[in-house]
Amino acid sequence: MKNCKWYIEQTSEDEIIFHSLKEIIYSENSPYQRIEIVHFGNLGRCLLLDGKMQSSEVDEFIYHEALVHPVMLLSESVDKVLIAGGGEGATLREVLKHPVNEVVMVELDESVITIAKQYLPEWNSGAFDDPRVRLVIDDARSYIEKTKNYFDVIIIDLPEPAEGGPAYLLYTKEFYEKVKEALTEKGMMVTQSASASVNNLRVFVSIVSTLKQVFPYVRPYITYVPSFFAPWGFVLVSKKINPDEYVNRINEKLNSVGESLKFYDMDSHTSMFYLPKHIKKAFEKEGIVIHDDSPLSFY
Repeated sequence: MKNCKWYIEQTSEDEIIFHSLKEIIYSENSPYQRIEIVHFGNLGRCLLLDGKMQSSEVDEFIYHEALVHPVMLLSESVDKVLIAGGGEGATLREVLKHPVNEVVMVELDESVITIAKQYLPEWNSGAFDDPRVRLVIDDARSYIEKTKNYFDVIIIDLPEPAEGGPAYLLYTKEFYEKVKEALTEKGMMVTQSASASVNNLRVFVSIVSTLKQVFPYVRPYITYVPSFFAPWGFVLVSKKINPDEYVNRINEKLNSVGESLKFYDMDSHTSMFYLPKHIKKAFEKEGIVIHDDSPLSFY
């Protein structure tokens, strides 16, 4: 394309993606990471952290609805919810579609929230102003370690683990043990779990292997997110309730939120949890248990 500028995103050691760059709307280094708001030709406005795609205007609803609604609909109670990360506010937006009484959102980098409010207001749609929301600027691990038997649902919406990055120790067995302690006895947690592409399964599979060391019920699932150029992994876990036995709750509860959703319904739920054979085989033999003293980097 003549006179077209390109943004190069490195997604792994062996892969880069070219995006046609229409405009750099904002770019600055915070104390924790480089924050960019850009306009790509095929994806509209996008949030990037340290050069990695976090969400795009055209498809952020797929990622955020897939992350939030399975755990919120399967959980016996959604009275108290914790969101770790999620600085642009879209995860919060989706959580507030449910009958919650208290949502604590813990974000390390306040700059992400400030910048997203200014340049990506549709992502939060006023969610930060909801009186049920308490925003805490803190390290998610530090906050969770001080919390015991309190939250019905915990949603981990953090960047992929990267050496030296703010989320590097938020995918380890030791961290998940603290998450378990912060949940109520019937509590559930969900975490975004990186790419599930055929050539880059090791982090997703290892997150699943690690969670199986901590929780009795571990249910991985995937959906394709176009702006990530890959099927994306998530893992839902529970302390005492087998999620498979409560799928009927989804149909019962969907009427209250279904009209506001663009992606998630019963069909999409079913398809996300039916994993292809090669991924199921990878769970059997490719995962490692991630520890604080041996963290795993996506990159």
